[in-house]
Amino acid sequence: MLFKYQTKDTKGLESGGTIEAPNLELAISALQKKELIIISISPVSEVSFWKRTMTLFEKVRYKDKVIISRQLSVLFEAKVPVIDSLKIIMEEADSLVLKNRLAAVISDIEGGIPMSQAFANQPEVFSQFYVNMVKVGEESGKLDEIFSFLADYFERNYELNSKVKNALIYPAFILAAFIAVMAVMFVVVVPKLTSILTESGQDIPFFTKIIIGISVLLRKFGVILLVLAGVGVIFLWRYFKTLSGKKNLSRVQLLIPIFRKIFQEFYLARITDNLDTLLSGGVSVIRALELSSEVVGNEIYKKILKESIDSIKGGGMISAAFYPYPEIPVFVTQMIKIGEGTGKLNFVLKTIARFYRREVSNTVDTLIKLIEPMLIILLGGGVGIVVAAILIPIYNIASAV
Repeated sequence: MLFKYQTKDTKGLESGGTIEAPNLELAISALQKKELIIISISPVSEVSFWKRTMTLFEKVRYKDKVIISRQLSVLFEAKVPVIDSLKIIMEEADSLVLKNRLAAVISDIEGGIPMSQAFANQPEVFSQFYVNMVKVGEESGKLDEIFSFLADYFERNYELNSKVKNALIYPAFILAAFIAVMAVMFVVVVPKLTSILTESGQDIPFFTKIIIGISVLLRKFGVILLVLAGVGVIFLWRYFKTLSGKKNLSRVQLLIPIFRKIFQEFYLARITDNLDTLLSGGVSVIRALELSSEVVGNEIYKKILKESIDSIKGGGMISAAFYPYPEIPVFVTQMIKIGEGTGKLNFVLKTIARFYRREVSNTVDTLIKLIEPMLIILLGGGVGIVVAAILIPIYNIASAV
């Protein structure tokens, strides 16, 4: 929460500003630790429309989180104090949003708040997964090792996410080019050729009439269709932000035959990597499953992880808890069972995560090799059909003459 305050220092000078804190008590405590006398403090309930609009665009990139984790790892290993480390990173940050978030973290720590709590106050940058790992580091006195774990973890995730996203760029470009070319054909080219056919007075083939009809529809109602498409995209985007939308999207990801394997391997790699990182950092199994469920990114696997917690609380093993779910391959449950039996669960989880990351990479490469020629054929075939539907009647007219 954001609180607006008016304070007085030991010399009697008044000052004011805002401070972020989970509740009023912590906000007061943070100000008092700076030796400030509080005149007034209250939550900021109303935010201007402009500020609300701008916050929609305030995003901290995943890449920035990777860089922060690696820099903290290096600085902590070099025994640089916490405040100095954060100030160095803040000065080097390119993003103004990130600078502001780090400044708030520094202010909280200087006010006496633990580092993990200061991070928790900035959920846009530091997830619960991140905060809990830092908390473990504070309790064990091994923050340098924890940040090393986090840096490695985020780098692996960034590499995997980038692989999947970058693989979709070229197919998306081809598909966009196809739509653009077809729109130009129907709106600009087809009407000019249609006039030649209508002036000839000859019968127009049925398929050509369909093409002409689509052209007329796009020219008359193209703007309306474009607006409806935009509204539809916004609606879907908002719907997929809801719990119901997330669940349905998660089901679709694991139902489409072409993409099911990629998504399954992607989420299995993420789950096992999360568990490995958390357990290596000293987090308990139950807490590791809870945190992994929050960051897995798929509602089906989130439900599996949460239901597994109940089984483990009753004295069960992870492998036994995962076994009833078809979304978890037998290979995974068997490997985890071996890890639990030999006391090398972390090593096994790391091996599984590495295996699935490699599988995702190989599957994506294979899929792209298949999709690219299919999209090119689609583009060429679509344009060819439209051209043939118009030019063949014109050719027939010319031959008759």
